[in-house]
Amino acid sequence: MKNFLIKGFAAGAALLVLSYASLYLLVMLFPALAEQYWDTTFNFEGNKGILFFLHPFILSFGLAWFWRRFKSLFHGPFWWRGMEMGLVYGLIATLPSMWMLYSAMNISLTLVLSWFVYGVLQAIVVGIIFAKISP
Repeated sequence: MKNFLIKGFAAGAALLVLSYASLYLLVMLFPALAEQYWDTTFNFEGNKGILFFLHPFILSFGLAWFWRRFKSLFHGPFWWRGMEMGLVYGLIATLPSMWMLYSAMNISLTLVLSWFVYGVLQAIVVGIIFAKISP
């Protein structure tokens, strides 16, 4: 259990850095995309903003369980195993979620595609971390 917590917090910390950096990159590289977050669809009032910075830890602990359960199915060097896990997660969790968001909310396809790419990238980063520290 201790090892599980260490892996989860380590991956969560890495994702938190990635999340924070991606916010700055989004504004610098894609200002029109970042501008869409000022729509009334999004609500960052009160303490809800902190939830964005907690999601890396929620994701990392979920993927830590997934890795522990299914790591024997991934073969090759650690970076390939991590990429494979991230792509599997992207197909079975991120893609259907983005499909539902796009079909149910008034948001642009560009925004949804950026979330999909970001979600898969997060899973790949976590997968590489787990493959390296827990082969």
